[in-house]
Amino acid sequence: MEAKQDNVVSIHYVLRDTEGEVIDQSAEGQPLSYLHGHGNIVPGLEEAIEGASEGEEVKAVIDPDNAYGHYRDDLVQQVSRDAFQGVDELAPGMSFRAESNAGPMIVTVKSVDGDEVTVDGNHVLAGQTLDFTVNVAEIREATATEVEHGHVHDGDGEGDEEHG
Repeated sequence: MEAKQDNVVSIHYVLRDTEGEVIDQSAEGQPLSYLHGHGNIVPGLEEAIEGASEGEEVKAVIDPDNAYGHYRDDLVQQVSRDAFQGVDELAPGMSFRAESNAGPMIVTVKSVDGDEVTVDGNHVLAGQTLDFTVNVAEIREATATEVEHGHVHDGDGEGDEEHG
């Protein structure tokens, strides 16, 4: 079986930056499973895995256009501390779900200066070229419900966390 539209693909991966430093990797013995062809992983990686078979190793260097996009200065904004009601302490590196004109997004606190908080709506990997080494662990046909919902379900029929 090969990785194609509407198949559930389980992969072990190592993600490195252009300097060869490991940025992320799948947990030991726990592959990442996703529904192929539904935009659940970065487009460039999904394209590189297309057609791969179980047991195959795939290497892909993915530019920002096919990953998390280019870094956008307009996604860095200063907001009032009041926007974080119910949060006692704010510190750089903290992430929050926020509403924007384009819908919900994750923002990361960059700095806190009194009542002014600088947040960044860029993905942490925006602007970076990504170097993936992937081992395709397993491929199966998706269930009708998985295809309808657009993501993999775990053994209890509930949706797994979506990645990418």
